[in-house]
Amino acid sequence: MGAAVPLRADFCAGRLRLLAKKADDAAQARRLLALAAVYEGMTRADAAKLGAMDRQTLRDWAHRFNEQGPAALVNLKAPGAAPKLSAEQKQELKRIVESNPDPEKDGIVRWRCVDLRGIVNERFGVDVDEVSIGRYLKELGFAHVSPRPQHPKQDPQVIEGFKKTSLSESHKR
Repeated sequence: MGAAVPLRADFCAGRLRLLAKKADDAAQARRLLALAAVYEGMTRADAAKLGAMDRQTLRDWAHRFNEQGPAALVNLKAPGAAPKLSAEQKQELKRIVESNPDPEKDGIVRWRCVDLRGIVNERFGVDVDEVSIGRYLKELGFAHVSPRPQHPKQDPQVIEGFKKTSLSESHKR
């Protein structure tokens, strides 16, 4: 069996208990209290039980505490999965969206996430779901709402002819 890891000499049980009282993170407070019990002479097994961990976990936290102090007793945020699209690919996606689709070539009059998903898969060889495409578009500064598509053969003069030209009842009085 290995020797117990000695704790830093610049802290004491009372100081760790005070830090635990002020801690915002409950897990950090629990670890501080377990280490405070070690400072007071409690066995490592009992101190670990007090901190709701096993002896090896307490030993690992003691190493971190010795190297970095009380701040090291906070759980670190997991990094998460790497993004599927690189920064350059996201900028290329932005250029694609900014250049409106060609109805004859693309067969659509406005971009939808499902269309962009196919283009991303075709150009970059990356399979990204529609929700992620929407997330990338939001990250790139695009709004979810899109303007109503306009038919390429739409005639503005015909549209003007259909507009109401008579005054409403409230204006006649």
